[in-house]
Amino acid sequence: MTDSRPGDLFQPGDLVNNTYRVEAILGRGGTSDVYKARSEISGRIAALKVLKAEFSDNDDFLLLLTREEAMREIRHDAVVRYAETNRTPDGHVYLLIDYVDGPGLDKKLKEGPMSAEDLLVICRRVAEGLQAAHSRGIFHRDLSPDNIILRDGDPAQAVIIDFGIAKDTNPGAETIVGNEFAGKYAYAAPEQLAGNTDARTDIYSLGALLLANFRGKSPNIGNNPMEVLQKKAEPLDTEGVPEPLKSLLDKMTDPEPDNRFDSASAVLAALNGDAGATTPEPAEEPDALSDATVIAPAIGKRAEETKAPAPAPKAEPKAKKAPKPDAKPKNASESKSNKAIIPIAIGGVLVVGLAGAFMSGVFTSAPPLPVADPYRLSIAKAKDSVPRAVGFVPSEDVAEALRQQIQGQNGTSDLTLATGDIAENWGQDVLSVVDAVDEMDAWRVSISGNVVEIEGETTSKPIFREVQAAFDAGALGALSGEPDLSLNEIIIAPERIEAILTAFADCGPLTLVDAPLGGYGPGSTVEIAGNVATSASRDTLFDALSSAVGERTVRVRTTVLNPTLCLIESVMPKAPTSAIDVAFYQGDQNNQPNPTGEFIVGENPVIDVEIPAEVTDGYLSVSVLDVSGNVFHLLPNINRLDNSVEGLRDGQDGDLSIRVAYSIAEAQSNGGLAFRVDDSTLGKTKILVIHSSEPLFNEMRPTSESALSYSEALIAEDRNVASRIYSLDSRILETSSR
Repeated sequence: MTDSRPGDLFQPGDLVNNTYRVEAILGRGGTSDVYKARSEISGRIAALKVLKAEFSDNDDFLLLLTREEAMREIRHDAVVRYAETNRTPDGHVYLLIDYVDGPGLDKKLKEGPMSAEDLLVICRRVAEGLQAAHSRGIFHRDLSPDNIILRDGDPAQAVIIDFGIAKDTNPGAETIVGNEFAGKYAYAAPEQLAGNTDARTDIYSLGALLLANFRGKSPNIGNNPMEVLQKKAEPLDTEGVPEPLKSLLDKMTDPEPDNRFDSASAVLAALNGDAGATTPEPAEEPDALSDATVIAPAIGKRAEETKAPAPAPKAEPKAKKAPKPDAKPKNASESKSNKAIIPIAIGGVLVVGLAGAFMSGVFTSAPPLPVADPYRLSIAKAKDSVPRAVGFVPSEDVAEALRQQIQGQNGTSDLTLATGDIAENWGQDVLSVVDAVDEMDAWRVSISGNVVEIEGETTSKPIFREVQAAFDAGALGALSGEPDLSLNEIIIAPERIEAILTAFADCGPLTLVDAPLGGYGPGSTVEIAGNVATSASRDTLFDALSSAVGERTVRVRTTVLNPTLCLIESVMPKAPTSAIDVAFYQGDQNNQPNPTGEFIVGENPVIDVEIPAEVTDGYLSVSVLDVSGNVFHLLPNINRLDNSVEGLRDGQDGDLSIRVAYSIAEAQSNGGLAFRVDDSTLGKTKILVIHSSEPLFNEMRPTSESALSYSEALIAEDRNVASRIYSLDSRILETSSR
């Protein structure tokens, strides 16, 4: 998940269309950003893909979202589900997408090589999703590791996301971004560089990304377009890849499209033949069951009541057998034929669809338990909600104990008896973990095999300490994991936040805006003002504050300067602002006003200092502090010695504009200073105007000097200590390449 930044369109806590409460930002793209949000009505977690403000009125980019919305016609749990496109009252357009919780293959790529076994599982799953999309004439065109998410980290639950540049090949359909190249060079098929796409394009990309994740590094595609073309014409290097993955990748990534598998169905057929798999061809749109339905016997269900036993597995499972369940369920209402386990959102905690259980042996009156691999159990309680348990348990005794524990808080459970590769005391350890956390305000326990993820939060310090003590005393038993517990204090004193501001201030003091005397309660907004040296330091400050204040909203209203300006800020004399102002003009455009103060490379900034009528005495010192670390003294300087207000006025009363930086044409005639923007000093430049009773320095400063020497002069003896500083005013001039 990506860290929020002050410049993001939505911040955590914002309510979109009176329905979706933003919780975090998931990622940023060139035209849109994706946020995690929860419906205030249903509690369902969703992803909001929001078109950036500058594209909200652009028909081409609106078409991108509306065509992406059309992906909702694809009904397969390996393809992310799209809902609808909406517009907020202030004009921001967003697409509602199902939220998939888990790491992307791009994250797995950074962690290192993946096993061939896991990649074969992912290949099958993604090929099934592509089969569903291709059957509707829709090709992804941008398959890459960042566009495949492993739901809950499970390779068997891989989900294809981001069909934003998908191409619909149905007659009369429009292409989202035209016929030009779409995708990423590292994973694009050779013919895709020429704008040619079909099913084989996606098959190549899938093979390339699987190879990248096996290697643990992205493909080498060269350093220039010619090298890219040359490398794309060559077969990918699969040396060292074990069979059957190697032969599969060789066929999927052949540079010649005609030599590849011609469809996702062909890939699945090869998997069934090469890998010995028995997964049947998936149906496009099942009628009676949801996309993530898993058929497994309910707790206590008699084998003879099931309609169709699954075929026995080819190899004897290594899983540990659990005790047999009772012949009859304790509560007949809990036993349902063909129990369907579907993915649900529990108050903000996404509970993943559970993997299928495979029957083995011949059905008798006392059948063996099905094998669950992976062996998963998810139990969660959202804030101000009831707990819910879904997954596998090894015995009826464990199921009943867990059910009673959940029902004690009016919760619900959907548990399936199964055997698996779990510890001998697995059930008791799970009960101990749930017992340890169940008094917290919100918690989640997610188990896969013997590995457990635990999250919990509370506003009670005694409960927090009690839960910590339980885990310190060994509540995990044979399970492995590190509990992630948080204490959200009801009231946070401003002094605690001010200590963080002091620690992270790198460009002058940071201040709390309208800090409440009684402290920050739940739902409060913590707002910060001041300057920071870099965007990175602002983001770091935001992260530190967010971690400290919990669910409270953080707004960092800071100005990003640069190290030069921050150095000067730290040594500037303390003085109030005044009515003295700075105005900008375009010297290369007949001195037309530039109220924004923004200039691009090649332009000629003109600077005036505007003196109000009431300022009639004293001295003005005007300097330019640029991003490269230089200081230019516009007034006084060797060509303009008199900086007294009286001399500048020269007998004129009222408001007065004094030009301190000229157009190039003016400078050629009067010898004044003039500037032209070049690409060596892009960024924020500060114009500084100091009004003092006496000249600021004892001696004339050079026209140009370093920021360091200017800072030393401000604090050293050559500063005129007899000078009283009346005011200090400034304005930012920003330069960019376009």
